[in-house]
Amino acid sequence: MEKINDMKRYGLSEAFTVYSEGFKDLTVSRVISQQKGLYRLISEYGEKNGQVSGKFHYNVHTISEYPAVGDFVMTDWNEKNDSAVIHQVLPRRSCFMRKAAGGTAQEQVVAANIDTAFLCMDLNNDFNLRRLERYLAIAWSSGATPVIVLTKSDLCSDLDSRLSAISAVASGADVLVTSCINDLDFEVLYPYITKGKTSAFIGSSGVGKSTIINCLMHENLLNTGSIRSDGRGRHTTTHRELFLLPCGGMVIDTPGMRELGMWDAGDGINTAFSDIDALALKCRFRNCTHSGEPGCAVLKAADNGLLSAERLRSYQKLMCENRYIEDTEDYLAEKREKFKKIAKYNKNLHKR
Repeated sequence: MEKINDMKRYGLSEAFTVYSEGFKDLTVSRVISQQKGLYRLISEYGEKNGQVSGKFHYNVHTISEYPAVGDFVMTDWNEKNDSAVIHQVLPRRSCFMRKAAGGTAQEQVVAANIDTAFLCMDLNNDFNLRRLERYLAIAWSSGATPVIVLTKSDLCSDLDSRLSAISAVASGADVLVTSCINDLDFEVLYPYITKGKTSAFIGSSGVGKSTIINCLMHENLLNTGSIRSDGRGRHTTTHRELFLLPCGGMVIDTPGMRELGMWDAGDGINTAFSDIDALALKCRFRNCTHSGEPGCAVLKAADNGLLSAERLRSYQKLMCENRYIEDTEDYLAEKREKFKKIAKYNKNLHKR
């Protein structure tokens, strides 16, 4: 078969190359689109639709083990067939994962192998600090670097006060301000979208994710909706898709999320609430839950006005959600050990 793509352009690193060498007669590919059980793949031989093999499907224990947009997979890329067969998902170096919408305790991979998670929130009717804290907690736990992207600044009448409020919860994440009126505003994203790197745009419906990607692509590739009468944007993206930009970087567009539940994000919560984490070191008890124990430094800070009651309640709510998932899903312990081994392998490979 004729090779027409350099997969390094699509983020194929040395680590993934080493992993792929363990699968003879299979071709390393990347998932660039996902819609229900259908995948669009790209490899050095071109693009094809793909589906998982029967054996793969039989051996799956959790939803997160299925391929997701951004994954590198090993495929049977037979040029005589219109569809490639996916046999293996290579270990992920980062994974933005949430609890799936609904009442069941199942996880959902939003995007895999991303370097930057652009957390989009508009400065108009979508503005919500508590939801932003939730996004930051999951982003910090994903292995990607979160960057807060504020959109529709032209519709905001109190920009300075909202930026001040965001800085209090940003926890070290960069904050970018953009407007749909001036395309030049989106140039602030380019330092984060470099050649061979992958970013994902994540946020609620109608915040302008597709509009930003169209600007970065220099063409109206994605449908966008006009602003509604109540000032909110319209939902337009229906599936996840990866795009290679003219600058050489890659971006993943994701549908707007109405629900964003915690899923094994304890470390991310501690990072997103680093101010509370620092206060907790001064508590009398190491296992303090900050809900009434004597000598609690966190509650003392709240009483003295050094920590807002809203932020403390948000922290307690996310921790409660996360503990519920940990208590109900026994296999998480096994998955954590698996990811630790992967991280150790990648670290040793980098040293070599």
